[in-house]
Amino acid sequence: MNPLDQTKTIGSRLSDQASERTESLLSRYQEVRSFTEVLCQPLTTEDYVVQSMPDASPTKWHLAHTSWFFETFVLAAAVPDYQPPDPMYRYLFNSYYVGAGERHCRPKRGLLSRPTVAEIYQYRAHVDGHMMALLEQLAASPCAQLASVVTLGIHHEQQHQELLLTDIKHVFSVNPLRPAYAVPCDPQVDSNATSTLGWRPYPEGLAWIGHAGEGFAFDNEGPAHRVWVEPFQLATRLVTVGEYLAFIEDGGYVRPDLWLSEGWATVQAQGWQAPLYWEQVDRNWWMMTLSGRRPIEAKEPVCHVSYYEADAYARWAGARLPTETEWEIASAGATLAGNFVEHQAWHPIPVESAASPSALHQLFGDVWEWTQSPYTAYPGYRPIAGALGEYNGKFMCNQFVLRGGSCATSQTHIRPTYRNFFPAFARWQFTGMRLAKDI
Repeated sequence: MNPLDQTKTIGSRLSDQASERTESLLSRYQEVRSFTEVLCQPLTTEDYVVQSMPDASPTKWHLAHTSWFFETFVLAAAVPDYQPPDPMYRYLFNSYYVGAGERHCRPKRGLLSRPTVAEIYQYRAHVDGHMMALLEQLAASPCAQLASVVTLGIHHEQQHQELLLTDIKHVFSVNPLRPAYAVPCDPQVDSNATSTLGWRPYPEGLAWIGHAGEGFAFDNEGPAHRVWVEPFQLATRLVTVGEYLAFIEDGGYVRPDLWLSEGWATVQAQGWQAPLYWEQVDRNWWMMTLSGRRPIEAKEPVCHVSYYEADAYARWAGARLPTETEWEIASAGATLAGNFVEHQAWHPIPVESAASPSALHQLFGDVWEWTQSPYTAYPGYRPIAGALGEYNGKFMCNQFVLRGGSCATSQTHIRPTYRNFFPAFARWQFTGMRLAKDI
């Protein structure tokens, strides 16, 4: 079997796991760790080492850092005689946890030709051996605090699975050969038609948002709290490539009246003329995907746009971006289904032509949806104690919230309360948009 073919098998098993309460933590750990390595199977050794920009990390580093996380926050705390394979790994593979010690410079991760890829896999195996022994003990003698940190580490690894894919996409995009990561599975979607853009209204009133109750959530998803919303309406699907192309052709990137001040300055400084990974060849637009370069597809959701671009497009379209409160209210009760990494499409796909024009589509998967909400703390938020408190809280400045997950997100990792966040200029993630309007 082609190793990449295992993604559907592993992905389906991940999707079948109902909740953190009922599944075996050991089984969950093994499944997620295995999936990370399966995602690496299409790569050559040379691919693992490249860092194409400061915001992206080499594949090798992702493999090591996720192991460092379990080593630092689980094994070092729970196994008194635990010893790392190399003490320098604590320095090399720390990311931003100041409380965990000194760190290697992030923009220079691609300079680490050593340790080798083989040594990194040995490191993972070393950590896995100790973790599985510990988790077997934990099954016999449960410890809620330790289990919660392991669960956090599992979700942390799923975040890095997505980063691994988006980072290698950027690596391949700067290679003149435009190599492909993987051939997509047939999404079984009619690409010749897309659902009509409709609008779904929501009344004013008080609502609850944020995580409450059992089940895993990051600390920034809570506490649950009441919010007041004015009446609004939300677009029933994502903005498409064809619709965004109309914005470009109408001078969207040369009209300062459409842009926030910092957005316009960024467009001028960076020379943006289209979303990231688009390039014009003989007056035709092409895009780079994880499956190689191909012509743009008008019916699929537009992606790799910054907050600045999403905001400018919304203004051009006579609309706005939703708030994260509006998005979460709209997603309440929605089926958590969509185009996730387990589907192996490796890219956003169009809405099925038979989709109901009055229902909301693509709430989950395909692209992360920019909201107009700054990433700030919810009322009553308190980060967890220690170095793990740095996971989310210290980034609550100069970032915007995105919702819903993408085609590179695992289905078992996402939920309606999930708050992703990036700076307004970021484009290398699968970021897109859904429009909103006041009523």
